[in-house]
Amino acid sequence: MKLIVGLLYLICGIVGLIIVLLLIALIKTLLTASKRSGYIAPEADDRALEYAKILSKMVQYDTTSHEGVADLERFEGFHKILEELFPLVHGKLEKTDIDGNLLFCWKGKSSDRPLVLMSHQDVVPAEGEWIHEAFSGDIADGKVWGRGASDTKCSVFGFFRAVEELLKEGYEPPVDVYLSSSCTEEWAGDGCPKLVEEMKRRGVKPYLVCDEGGGIITEPVGGIAGNFAMVGVFEKGKADIKFTARSNGGHASAPKAGSPIARLAAFVNEVEKTKPFKRKMLPEVRSMFESMAPYASFPLKFIFSNIWLFKPLLLKLLPAISPQAGAMLQTTMAFTMQSGSDAYNVMPQEATLGANMRFIPHQGMEESLAIVKKLAAKHELDVDVVYASEYSESADIKGEGFGLLSRVIGETFEGLPVSPYVMTGATDAKCYQEICDCVLRFAPVIYGPEQMAGMHGLNENIEYNCLPGCVDFYKNLIKAMQTL
Repeated sequence: MKLIVGLLYLICGIVGLIIVLLLIALIKTLLTASKRSGYIAPEADDRALEYAKILSKMVQYDTTSHEGVADLERFEGFHKILEELFPLVHGKLEKTDIDGNLLFCWKGKSSDRPLVLMSHQDVVPAEGEWIHEAFSGDIADGKVWGRGASDTKCSVFGFFRAVEELLKEGYEPPVDVYLSSSCTEEWAGDGCPKLVEEMKRRGVKPYLVCDEGGGIITEPVGGIAGNFAMVGVFEKGKADIKFTARSNGGHASAPKAGSPIARLAAFVNEVEKTKPFKRKMLPEVRSMFESMAPYASFPLKFIFSNIWLFKPLLLKLLPAISPQAGAMLQTTMAFTMQSGSDAYNVMPQEATLGANMRFIPHQGMEESLAIVKKLAAKHELDVDVVYASEYSESADIKGEGFGLLSRVIGETFEGLPVSPYVMTGATDAKCYQEICDCVLRFAPVIYGPEQMAGMHGLNENIEYNCLPGCVDFYKNLIKAMQTL
């Protein structure tokens, strides 16, 4: 009897504690003032249309790059387009061309704390049937259409035009400003590393690097409406891996157990079912959720305002609710390629499986690969790491550089909330971390659902009413270096 009474007291105590914690969370949520993202790009005007025509000319020139292919002639042609569109930049800045990769130096009043503005020239191949031809650069329905319009000739246009206009005004920057643009970003080639080596040769240590990667994202999390400036503070590492299963083959009429494809399938099933990678909420991810809490609907606001209480629940449920958010919590592995026999009635002597991994800081490249290799060995698979690179270090979200960029965003785009976030993809920005402590990823253009779907997909476009804000952001960032 005493045992039962004791258990009842324990249960009541636990229930009471849960109620108290939920009440504290509720009070905290109610005391958190609700906000709405107030930024909407203004209606397109003559200035926006002028910019659209310039960007259109850049998009019309095909700068598709292919892994391992040096196509210098293609990019030299694009450079001629840039020279025609931005004559003052080319006439007054020191230009360095390294195998098609561009570095411009605009000397300022001081060479201390230089600023690097960067984005890439190259684009991915354009396949399939498009509403507007992939390299048409058509201006229609308030958009510039074509491969590279949003990824990322828009930001290349933005900082070139910003400098062009400041030069026309006779402006002298407070610090040296570098414009950096590789032609191998889309396949993680050696373009940007060559530019960084040149910076190292000159002894340049940038104070701040601003690359593409983040942007003004419409509804970055389901249930949180409006536009948000999502600033990437680091990016995950990545690897391409080939798994191979072998056997003696044979006729399909008398199959043996444990065939190559069966072993590969069992391996995939184990990875999918057991989820071998640890989930953890990094400070940058927590800051993202907490900064968005005031803008969320009440259920999400209740959870995001009280990470201290709901973190275990978020770690468990987020990957199922949002793959993008879930990828910020753990190393991921996506199975992307497969091959086997060339005939339906032939057992393969060899079957292969390709996968792409993305490493998170709390379980980096070495540990994540060790987990995968151990699982692969269990299924008698050979593992070939085709390519691998580690995650990048995070910029300090409480540091001066992040604060400066946030302030410039606020001044340029009134009413636009700013949030850090984790880049689950990859950019050239990572290369600059070798010489710069504050590398941030933010393209000052609006990426709605249509633009997000078009990047590396069909019908890529950018709404050109956001182009004036893009140019103004880069101008304001250059001027803001005066305040350091």
